[in-house]
Amino acid sequence: MTRIDFHSNVPDKVAYACRLVRKARSQNLRVVMLAADADQLRQLDESLWTFSDLDFLPHVTADSALAAQTPILLMEAGAETDDLPHHQVLVNLSQQPPAHFARFERMFEIVSADEADRLAGRERYRHYQQRGYPLTHYDADKA
Repeated sequence: MTRIDFHSNVPDKVAYACRLVRKARSQNLRVVMLAADADQLRQLDESLWTFSDLDFLPHVTADSALAAQTPILLMEAGAETDDLPHHQVLVNLSQQPPAHFARFERMFEIVSADEADRLAGRERYRHYQQRGYPLTHYDADKA
């Protein structure tokens, strides 16, 4: 069963997600990052190249011919996730429960302090809780 970790009150979702992915990659895990929209997808792409001078985080979009060989895949919310080559870690920055999230070993839900994002995060939390998924919550304000 997918283990789901909620990270709330995150000041910068893209930067926070990059740090999570860096940690996952240090453990040789394969990661899929789900962006809320095309603009956030572009921000993720740029940030993975520039957020750290010391880390190399190779990534491509999920529809790339190199997806199976690349450890980090980027995709926009609403894209089909059932035929992805990676199923270890899913990082969700969107406001909806991802389709086929149960195929992943672990999922990170990133929620900002923005009121609309916080409300959507609470709805997702209840969605997973009602289905019996193991949930953990981390408050970025208290970290």
